[in-house]
Amino acid sequence: MNMNTNPARGMRDFLPEDKEIREYVKEIIRDTYKKSGFQEIETPAVENIENLLGSSGGENLKLIYKILKRGEKLDLSSSNLSESDLTDLGLRYDLTLPLCRYYANNRANLPKPFKSIQIGEVYRAERSQKGRYRCFVQCDVDVMAESDTIVEIDLINTVANALVKLSLDEFKVRINDRRVLKGAINFAGFSDEQFENVCMILDKLDKIHKKGVLEELKKAGYEEKKILVLMNLLDDITSENIEDLLKYGVESEAVESLKAIIEGVTEIARGRYKIEFDFSLVRGMGYYTGSIFEIEYGKLGYSVAGGGRYDELIGRFIGEKVPACGFSIGFERIVDILKENKFSPELNKRIAVILDSEKDSRKLSIVEAEKLRDEGYIVSIILKQKKFGKQLTKLVNEGFQKFAVFNENNELELKEFQV
Repeated sequence: MNMNTNPARGMRDFLPEDKEIREYVKEIIRDTYKKSGFQEIETPAVENIENLLGSSGGENLKLIYKILKRGEKLDLSSSNLSESDLTDLGLRYDLTLPLCRYYANNRANLPKPFKSIQIGEVYRAERSQKGRYRCFVQCDVDVMAESDTIVEIDLINTVANALVKLSLDEFKVRINDRRVLKGAINFAGFSDEQFENVCMILDKLDKIHKKGVLEELKKAGYEEKKILVLMNLLDDITSENIEDLLKYGVESEAVESLKAIIEGVTEIARGRYKIEFDFSLVRGMGYYTGSIFEIEYGKLGYSVAGGGRYDELIGRFIGEKVPACGFSIGFERIVDILKENKFSPELNKRIAVILDSEKDSRKLSIVEAEKLRDEGYIVSIILKQKKFGKQLTKLVNEGFQKFAVFNENNELELKEFQV
């Protein structure tokens, strides 16, 4: 029986043209981040299972790939075995928890504040469907050990610059604060125990709209009086009147923080994009403690980046509070958008040196190819086929800009495709 050639469900193979655009996007993002003073690090794909499960990762905790214990640790003979008896490690579902462990472990050797870049694969046991992958790339920038709002402004500006360089210029930044949500939801009469569930329903506003949110809150059994106060907030508060949040029980520190970030980002954006307050923005991770933000792209409102402040997550490792804030670009979505827009990376020109095996010198072809490479070209040596016209058409489709052949004097001549 032949083995299955398809990748595992939810995983993907990448053809050369796909890989090329993915690497191009990574390099633009990486270069932009580095120019803003961030330093690249790397963490393992595998983490201790207790760290992953204790990370307040919201719904993602249900999607962790758990790894069986090995060797003597794995005892299948015991009765009443539970999943926790069989697993001790897991694959990371995002890059934030590994970063916090990394910082806690290496903080003595890191600057303060520490500005990090992480670009790597993460794993979630998603139900396999179009646009949802079980392995995908995240591109994160984070700042640790600094609580000032300059961090949020710097992060938003850095990620926005990367999107602009990728020709994604139809976007806006949506911002909220978990302290705003907590204060306003409590003011409406909801208890601390009801807070997370109310947030989950609010987070669906862009999909089911205000009427749908209203119905879901009613179905959940919440009092109509409390629901109406919350619905009024959705209508009343905008970026222009954020101070009105004080009337709804929101602490002044959260309001002033939001104002400072919005004013700072608006000034440095110079009209390239907008930032606006959105009370319905929730973000699913339970570890967020302050500002939260997303970047919305295009008329359909795709979210292409998201993040926020998580000032208590590092403290779970070291027992002391360390301020931290991060922003993650939706790498896979950006690649898909660029492919839909027929985007082609501006790379060094590709040249095919076509070798006639019956008369051309193999040694000379390599020597001449090296000369072209020294000039900055990407050069492939390719044997000439009998159906030369069809071969040239294939080379064009494969992304070659020019080809080269040896003339009668054994000199390499660059030629344009005429197909």
